Amino acid sequence: MTGLRVARQLPAEQPGWTVSADVVVVGSGIAGLTAALEARKAGRVLLVTKTRLSDSATAWAQGGIAAALGPEDSPDQHLQDTLVAGVGLCDEAAVRTLVTEGPRRVRELAALGAEFERTADGAIALTREGGHGQDRIAHSGGDATGKEISRALLDALHAVREDPAIDVYEHALMTDVLTDASGRACGVGLHVLGEGRRGGIGAALGRAVVLATGGLGQVYASTTNPSVATGDGVAAALRAGAEVADLEFVQFHPTVLWLGRSAKGQQPLISEALRGEGAVLRDVEGRRFMLGRHDLAELAPRDVVAKGVVTAMAETGAEHVWLDARHLGASFVEERFPTIVARCRSFGIDPARDLVPVAPAQHYASGGVRTDWRGRTTVPGLYACGEVSCTGVHGANRLASNSLLEGLVWGHRIAADLVETLADAHPGDPVDRGGSQVLLDADARPFIQSAMTTGAGVVRSESSLTTLAARLATLTTLADGPDSTVVPAPDSWETTNLHAVAVTLGRHAAIREETRGGHWRADFPERDDERWRAHLVSVVDADGVLTTRYEPMKESA
Repeated sequence: MTGLRVARQLPAEQPGWTVSADVVVVGSGIAGLTAALEARKAGRVLLVTKTRLSDSATAWAQGGIAAALGPEDSPDQHLQDTLVAGVGLCDEAAVRTLVTEGPRRVRELAALGAEFERTADGAIALTREGGHGQDRIAHSGGDATGKEISRALLDALHAVREDPAIDVYEHALMTDVLTDASGRACGVGLHVLGEGRRGGIGAALGRAVVLATGGLGQVYASTTNPSVATGDGVAAALRAGAEVADLEFVQFHPTVLWLGRSAKGQQPLISEALRGEGAVLRDVEGRRFMLGRHDLAELAPRDVVAKGVVTAMAETGAEHVWLDARHLGASFVEERFPTIVARCRSFGIDPARDLVPVAPAQHYASGGVRTDWRGRTTVPGLYACGEVSCTGVHGANRLASNSLLEGLVWGHRIAADLVETLADAHPGDPVDRGGSQVLLDADARPFIQSAMTTGAGVVRSESSLTTLAARLATLTTLADGPDSTVVPAPDSWETTNLHAVAVTLGRHAAIREETRGGHWRADFPERDDERWRAHLVSVVDADGVLTTRYEPMKESA
């Protein structure tokens, strides 16, 4: 499974400035902020983020954070629900780590200042989302949990900004993970813009690098991800030689506000928590189509509900289905979901009184840069946590609200490993990795997004994926041509990152000939445990060749 070539590094000018720290953390969501705050125990930290500290997917998270906090719940029950949602591909040891350490980390987050909704007796109030057998979703501000968690962590960061052990660079786009002659990570290339303190290309050097760059949603035409989610971490890790796993498993959220076929970019999410409180799905003819499809109906795992929505749309010839919360009462809906109500009303839709048009859109990448239980990637000195990573927790389909918990738990675990090991880390100077350096024009982004949406969207097939590969290949052919002089610019780097992600994701989706979790093959509609209870792992070798291998699942001890 070889043959494709991928750039080993992005074309860029030589660094005009250098800054050094013990640990460089890239990203300012729950994973990056947690890692940065905790890694101060290991040494000086440099936190860099693409735009502003508050511009992360964490701030957009509506539903909540999952943890076994209730008296009738337990880590074992949370474990079982996660394994079921992951459809046979979760690393059980990683999941056990998540659910065991999760409750303590959420309580610590509350002690740090995150204000979760409380019951009359002062306990953290819990609700339920799809795939959960117990009420275990802690939430804040009705449907603004991520925003509140981000605020609390940023307040904690601002409180220590005068601490010489931490420094922050905003408006800083990572161009590449830098490596020394032995292949060890030794920093990142940065392009600081606008309000950043340095101009142009520079290098942030460190004894360890933590990628917490978030998702890859902008590789699709419609996504719930913010505009910064351009797959930078996955692409940079690939170029540095790190393994990327399970990229074919893309979660499409079943209830995203449908704004018409011409709507592109980030789309308004209608949280699963609304269904957790009793909202139901209806096709355009008024039928509750999830009844009979799964025992949990609208609260089935997301991949099941997304497939139900797509099937209902196909059966009725409609471009959306309806989410019906009218029976919940206006006062309850307005109080419990103020963010959703306000956003819908801005488009002339009142969830308390109207049927809400919804359809699936890309939401979350279950795969990513492969890590171990400490957050270490296969490149020495390089760590990853949050959505950019593949810890083994999510398998083929993420259980609702496990993502914030994963970022929180693995941010702590990475910091703990750094405390133990950083003193022995002595990387050399960055070296030029050589190889081809294709840079795509920013104008290619809509082409990539259209190709991915058609070829590797909710439903895939051999035909769609073959066409996708051919369309993506035309871009590198053009970029290698004699008339393709492109001046390096942030939009071009992001577009090149999206292309690397698209090529790898498409390749995984073409190889996996079954339907499982977030991967739906119309030509292989059944789950095939005999052949496909396995991971697909991609890596770029020293010659820039992308290799993908088949790796059978290891049975849990």
